[in-house]
Amino acid sequence: MIIDDGILFRQAEEKDAATLVALYDQAARWMRAQGIEQWKPGEKGVDHFRARMADGEVWIAADADGRVCGAYELWWSDEEAWGVQPPVAGYVHRLMVEREAAPAGAGRRLLEHAERRIARAGLERARLDCVSTNPRLLAYYQGAGYRVVGEFPSKQALDGRVYGVILLEKRLDRLTVV
Repeated sequence: MIIDDGILFRQAEEKDAATLVALYDQAARWMRAQGIEQWKPGEKGVDHFRARMADGEVWIAADADGRVCGAYELWWSDEEAWGVQPPVAGYVHRLMVEREAAPAGAGRRLLEHAERRIARAGLERARLDCVSTNPRLLAYYQGAGYRVVGEFPSKQALDGRVYGVILLEKRLDRLTVV
């Protein structure tokens, strides 16, 4: 367990899958209420999160009382969006914040935690993507130091719909790893 500014980080375990689904669905409902067409409630089930735990890392953030306040997935490759790449980056996915329990700035703390995990793995870049139709999220990531390095206009969702994503990257070579 890692404590970071009052947020406790731990790797998710199989028993956390239902909690992750609930967190995802809550984030999806919030997006829809904001007019953001990105995630759909019910789109990611326990099988998705168990697979991500097996293939990479899923991290849960909790407050001092143990209430889950966020989570994210960390992948070591993302050929679907980025194509075949040299192993120089970690890929952050499904950055989720529990809006009722999360302290201010929790999303940024989750992102910084992911960046430190990537740097500790000896990799020089953090990468992520965001749907092209979400300028608010794009601005959020740019404010966190990410820069646009490309666009993938035809990513296909599990339900068959096609959408565009903006590819973003942050160099971590100056990041202090603690």
